Amino acid sequence: MNSICKSCPKADLDQNFNIKLKDHNEFVIALAGNPNVGKSTVFNALTGLNQHTGNWPGKTVSNARGIYKHKGKRFVLVDLPGTYSLLANSVEEQVARDFICFGKPDATVVVADATCLERNLNIVLQIIELTNKVVLCINLMDEAKRKGISVNIKKLEKKLGIPVVATIARKGEGLDKLMDKTYNVALGLETTSPKQIQYPKIIEDKIEKISKQLQDTLENKLNSRWVSLRLMEGDTTILESIYTFMLNKENTYVEEEGAYIYGYQ
Repeated sequence: MNSICKSCPKADLDQNFNIKLKDHNEFVIALAGNPNVGKSTVFNALTGLNQHTGNWPGKTVSNARGIYKHKGKRFVLVDLPGTYSLLANSVEEQVARDFICFGKPDATVVVADATCLERNLNIVLQIIELTNKVVLCINLMDEAKRKGISVNIKKLEKKLGIPVVATIARKGEGLDKLMDKTYNVALGLETTSPKQIQYPKIIEDKIEKISKQLQDTLENKLNSRWVSLRLMEGDTTILESIYTFMLNKENTYVEEEGAYIYGYQ
């Protein structure tokens, strides 16, 4: 068996999130989305009884993860707390953000409600700013049809630059295609090109300036553009998480670097 070495990036999953992988043929999938979009239904439909629950390390937030197999590969599906954003205004938002940032899932599946898609796209846009390994699952398509709502999946794919799959999870419809798309993204068989939000020039100039200063610290392990935006918003929790998950409590260096970064706000 090709076990996970302690120096490999996936070894951090055990240390930081208590997720133990058997070998390099296991892939980690994050399942994100707003509350009440059928995310748990998708999770249960994919993993069946092969799942267990607990709490996130150091948090009182519940954690569910399970296993499913597809095309000869094992996938560890991690059900993140339902959140409306990744801005870390709550413990749930911070947990979801930190796992996508520092758990480095092989793909993130974002579940959205077809009946109120516009509201759900907020978290989708935040996640594709952070990672390009994203699949959008438009769930509750039957409810949308009943309400006279039509979703143009192909146009949405083109606009967002990521795979989009329509599902009715409670009936099992669309789940095979969802697993296919997730498999392709996780294994690098399908290239995604998420559309980035372009801000006014004054903001883009500031993002570029901060990003350049962050690159050495982040070492390409975290999207410097996304971190720059969080710092410009005054989000101190992202610095705390960087210290915790990336810099191994090298306190003097961290404090100096943090002060240096905040000089650009």
